[in-house]
Amino acid sequence: MSDSVKDKVIAIIAEQAVLEPSDVKLDSTLEDLGIDSLGLVESIFAIEEAFDIQVPFNANDPSESEFDISSVAAIVRAVEGLVADQKA
Repeated sequence: MSDSVKDKVIAIIAEQAVLEPSDVKLDSTLEDLGIDSLGLVESIFAIEEAFDIQVPFNANDPSESEFDISSVAAIVRAVEGLVADQKA
């Protein structure tokens, strides 16, 4: 995992959860962190803006989304993939 992507994603998630970045663990789920569906959508928007990417996320049906939100690590991996695709 790229530290800069990981750190930025964790910072965004921590801000939404009103936590310190050090409190956000890679194996945490958004639910563990107290992030609800609105917080998830706001996190996605913040990630898109921070990395200038389009996240393939369906807010109406997150389970049907190609974007894995099962854990913080999964989100970091997905963002890294999108950033890499954008640079290719």
